[in-house]
Amino acid sequence: MKKLSKFLVGVALVAGVISSGTASAETLKVGSTPTGVPFTFLDTSTEKITGVMVDIMAAVAKEAGYDVTTVPLAWSALIPSLTTGKIDVIAAAMFITPDRAKAVDFTDPVYQYGEGVIVPKSDTKNYVSLADLKGKVVGAQIGTPFLKALQDSGLFAEVRVYETLQDLMRDVNTGRLDAGVADFPIVAYQLSHGGFSNTRLVTSYKAVMPGQVGIAVAKGHPERVARLNAAIAKVKADGRIYAIVKKWGF
Repeated sequence: MKKLSKFLVGVALVAGVISSGTASAETLKVGSTPTGVPFTFLDTSTEKITGVMVDIMAAVAKEAGYDVTTVPLAWSALIPSLTTGKIDVIAAAMFITPDRAKAVDFTDPVYQYGEGVIVPKSDTKNYVSLADLKGKVVGAQIGTPFLKALQDSGLFAEVRVYETLQDLMRDVNTGRLDAGVADFPIVAYQLSHGGFSNTRLVTSYKAVMPGQVGIAVAKGHPERVARLNAAIAKVKADGRIYAIVKKWGF
């Protein structure tokens, strides 16, 4: 009987070790927009969200010991979904700004870029600044820092608000909008891949609103922010983020 008892205890201990060793990592629900090419977008061949920030988030999460599952959301729904607990983090082309930091916490920056200006191809002027567009009808996507900058400038005949970048680019492409202001890498990528053939990126324009992209985390999780920051430092230091950005042609 004693031998049987020892055997059962041994089995229980082994089972405990096996169970502990195969315990699954915490899974983060990652909010990403399906329309932010090339940062986050729907790959129609796989029906999955892919892109620069998806790859960066995967690398950072792996280094931090997290699993991830991507939740596709409209840009305007990202922060509300984070603050209400529907998602755990946001991985998108989202700048770290003081206004956003009031609602969510951010990790250290993972990437930096500025704004780009797009106009119909029929407009061949070499615009250098927003002041050069004075009196025109311009537009930007809701939730971006570019929209407020345009509205506050007082330079334009009208500032139109767009729910999606595709809607903004479509209006420029058809001539319904004189100029659009948006994330430079996103519009550059879309135009270089054959989209919106009647639209051009103004290469003479000098960006004045550079921003840093970070991973947004719900308030009240400082340990999660610290864990992600430690991972970001490692994937920056060993060149993984640079390799991801290079892979996407930046």
